[in-house]
Amino acid sequence: MSSLKPGLTHNANSLKILMVSTEYPPMNGGVGRYTSNLTRELNKLGLQVQVLSNENGHGDFFGLSPKNTKNYSLLLKIVNEVKPDIVHIQFEHGLYGLKLDRLNPKKTNTNIDLFYDLCKTPIVTTFHTAFNFKQWMNIVATKNKDEKWKVKNYAEKLLKYWTHLINYKSFNNLNKDKIKKSKRGIVFSQYMKDKIGGGDIIYHGSEPLITYDATIKGKARTKFSLSQKKRIILALGFRTNTKGWDILDKMVIPANWTIVMNSSKNYYNTENYIPKISAIHEKEIIDLHKGFLNDSDLSLLFYAADAVILPYKVSSGSGVMFDGLAHGLPFIAADLEFFKEFSAMGLGITVKRNPKEFSKALVALNNNYEYYAKNVIMFKENLKWYNIARNHISLYKQIIEENNVAPTIKQRNSNNFQGAVKLRKIDE
Repeated sequence: MSSLKPGLTHNANSLKILMVSTEYPPMNGGVGRYTSNLTRELNKLGLQVQVLSNENGHGDFFGLSPKNTKNYSLLLKIVNEVKPDIVHIQFEHGLYGLKLDRLNPKKTNTNIDLFYDLCKTPIVTTFHTAFNFKQWMNIVATKNKDEKWKVKNYAEKLLKYWTHLINYKSFNNLNKDKIKKSKRGIVFSQYMKDKIGGGDIIYHGSEPLITYDATIKGKARTKFSLSQKKRIILALGFRTNTKGWDILDKMVIPANWTIVMNSSKNYYNTENYIPKISAIHEKEIIDLHKGFLNDSDLSLLFYAADAVILPYKVSSGSGVMFDGLAHGLPFIAADLEFFKEFSAMGLGITVKRNPKEFSKALVALNNNYEYYAKNVIMFKENLKWYNIARNHISLYKQIIEENNVAPTIKQRNSNNFQGAVKLRKIDE
């Protein structure tokens, strides 16, 4: 089921984009937050962007779900009805119903794969996930160490490893197939471009919601009841084992630093990993227990910090890293390929994922803080949403020009957008 919500106004002379993301605010999730920020900026610049999401998101259309086996059909019918110039899909496998076949990996699929074969409208795909083999296998290995998730039956546990093992290539092929069938692919890093086999690098946008001034750090720390004297390194994200926060309690933390944590549950993720903090670290590691923060409070929390810590076991991209950089914060991260790309720019430090190396890295960051902070200040201009949106618009226009297809202005009258003000069903 889908519906167009009332009260929409559009400039009929601009490009018309259908933005697709199962996850969308107020649903908790990084893909949804990213899509919302991008959509807002594109609309500010005059494009006509409508969003298809899950019914729990505040998009213009709804009906997408990881459990909806007809996601592709729903998408086709909305495209035929709205007639956008471009369909832009925010692709994260699990959000569209990833099914790993344990017998025949060629049958592994998501519920929107057929859309790429049948859609006649140009498609742009932003890729949010791409793993190398070690990280791919670490996903299931990490889950198996979670006592709440652990399968008692050894055969069933082995089967899960087997399913992951034989589907590594098929998982990556889902990305490669979509970039071939898209007019353009967008990735957040060179690592992702190399792994997927192409795409235009447009960084994950991020920008402080609150304007910086000299008093903001003090105000932010007061709001969260944090020390005004010590430096703070922030551990932030969803409560999953892949965040690697198990090493924090084993670190030797310099006397002038505090680790501040805040976590929340992802909308679709059933994991609820709670990091352990021993009594000896209760003053050095502070868990705020604030849950999923709105954009204003999230921005304040970043302003309260001096750096970000990312000891991830698995990551193909990190919105937290980009958010930290946007607020002027260097990072310490595990030596995963994605993070190494940005540490090579002098924006942070990457080390092997163990307490000893992270402890040494924190000392190194402390001793060379001004160097990293200066590099971050120069880099963060690249992340402003205005610049990110302009890059998207340039890409959209290239597609229109390459296809020699002008925007279908004649088809765009008020009825195209407002003739469906009443909620209506689209049969699946």
